Amino acid sequence: MRILVVDDSEDGRDLMEAMLVSAGYEDVFSVESAAEAFRYLGVGGAAVQEPSPVDLILLDILMPGIDGIEACARIHKEKRHADVPVIMVTALADVDSLGSAFVAGATDYITKPVNRIELLARVRSALKLKSELDRRRARENELLNFMSTWGDRRASNLIDGTTGLFVGEVAEAYLMAATNFRPGIDTSVIALAIDRLDAYRSTQGDTVTNEIMTQVAHAVRATAATIGVVAAAYRNGMIVLVIPDLRSEPALQLGEALRASVSNLGINNSESIAANHVTASVAVVSGHVDKPIDSVQLLTRALSAVPRIAAAGGNRVLAEVA
Repeated sequence: MRILVVDDSEDGRDLMEAMLVSAGYEDVFSVESAAEAFRYLGVGGAAVQEPSPVDLILLDILMPGIDGIEACARIHKEKRHADVPVIMVTALADVDSLGSAFVAGATDYITKPVNRIELLARVRSALKLKSELDRRRARENELLNFMSTWGDRRASNLIDGTTGLFVGEVAEAYLMAATNFRPGIDTSVIALAIDRLDAYRSTQGDTVTNEIMTQVAHAVRATAATIGVVAAAYRNGMIVLVIPDLRSEPALQLGEALRASVSNLGINNSESIAANHVTASVAVVSGHVDKPIDSVQLLTRALSAVPRIAAAGGNRVLAEVA
């Protein structure tokens, strides 16, 4: 993770850089002005060499020339830096200035004198957010690349042999088809994964694990037997449901029903943490769809949320509204 520190105070730069390096962040660079930051990042064509990608910017608010608020706004206007989190560093307790900083695209702020524990906590949080955004963006690019070769797929490859559901790519193709969604339509995507499936597979083998996947898929189909639902399965065991015209509240109810249906199967699972039987982590993401990429973003958010739920113990539903 590359971190850029922008501060006109040499002592301030040295202090933050030392704190970050001592915490294991080795790729830290510092500059003394917004103009130098623009050259480093290639903002406005100001780079004297190949622009350097960064994962996080620590940006002082009070600087001569271009202040931190204007610098933040100009950096985020560049498409390649639009998702880079910016933590403002300020000695001000001025709410108006901080408000302007957040309007300019700042992610968080810390106050001077900088406290090491606070700095590292904010940095870890911001970098975690950046990592998640990067994964989501990569997934969206994969989906777009898939669509460019969709015509080459054969019908015999569209059904998952274990679950009997469509393969995950079918759900992706459906989401990318503009004709399936009216502008402004409320759409929900539900992602479901069996908790501790890999651990179960390592102890019980593929055959037994696939039988469980088959039973879970049957339960999913029975619970979500609604017109307009597209259910698909990925090779890693993740099951997704795409439901146009379904708002967040009924989608959450469906997600809870899916979780309960898996739990009610009562399949023994000694690897489970949440119970002594097979359980599932479920993510429900709902939002308005105005164009195909909006629906793809719902899918990527749902897929990325499931591992977080599982890591927290599983057997629960997390709902988000995009």
